[in-house]
Amino acid sequence: MSYVVRTLRSVYDYVALYGLLIVLGLICLTWSLLAVLLHALPRRRRVAAGRFGIMAGFRLYSRFLSLSGAYRLDLRALDTLRDGPPVILAPNHPSLIDALLILTRHPNLACVMKGALLHNIFLGPGAHLARYIRSDTPRQMIKEAVADLREGGTVLLFPEGTRTTRAPINPLTASVGVIAKHAQVPVQTLIIETDSPYLSKGWPLFRRPHLPITYRVRLGKRFDPPTDVAAFMVALEQEYTLQLSGAQPSKRVEARATARAGGVR
Repeated sequence: MSYVVRTLRSVYDYVALYGLLIVLGLICLTWSLLAVLLHALPRRRRVAAGRFGIMAGFRLYSRFLSLSGAYRLDLRALDTLRDGPPVILAPNHPSLIDALLILTRHPNLACVMKGALLHNIFLGPGAHLARYIRSDTPRQMIKEAVADLREGGTVLLFPEGTRTTRAPINPLTASVGVIAKHAQVPVQTLIIETDSPYLSKGWPLFRRPHLPITYRVRLGKRFDPPTDVAAFMVALEQEYTLQLSGAQPSKRVEARATARAGGVR
């Protein structure tokens, strides 16, 4: 009987995994088509609609992740950041799904992303509509991020620049400090914890992980706008190291306990 149960569970995991990828593709493609039409709106309404639409679409997908049993999500800490003053959100980056899940909780978020994604049929039209910021040219990226923050927006930027490949965190890029200094806004660190390497750097997209995956985002330290970028970057790396080194296993256990108690959303 146990063999049958394990087999059925394995089959369900495969169906859930690939089914969820299809659902994500359909959500993104549908929004891309709508985004093309919404480009006719005035600039401010266009950007607002673009950011809200991405939040709504990815939030719908996160519901599918939870309802399928594939993920146990705890994103409640992000809700405290809504309707707040301009800030740079600076998470660590263990997984390909990180930006997607953070974007589910904030209606006015400008995401710094690779330029190649702006030409992707699933993500490009929506990202253009939301006026997301491409990271390929650092000087232009800093200029656009500062402008967005001065207009009252919130910027999502991964200081590692790519997914984590070295525990507890990759070397950080200084752009987050430069943007915070010029825009005179604080940097809110986000600590992402997960008990699975699924979609980490080098993980094949269609390789099945062990399910369910526990995924939690909590708030780290909020740094004031820096005057000395180099010193700020040292302090920022120390914060991630303190939060992630050695403490992660216990945090995973805590996240699982929260999920079983029904507190995950």
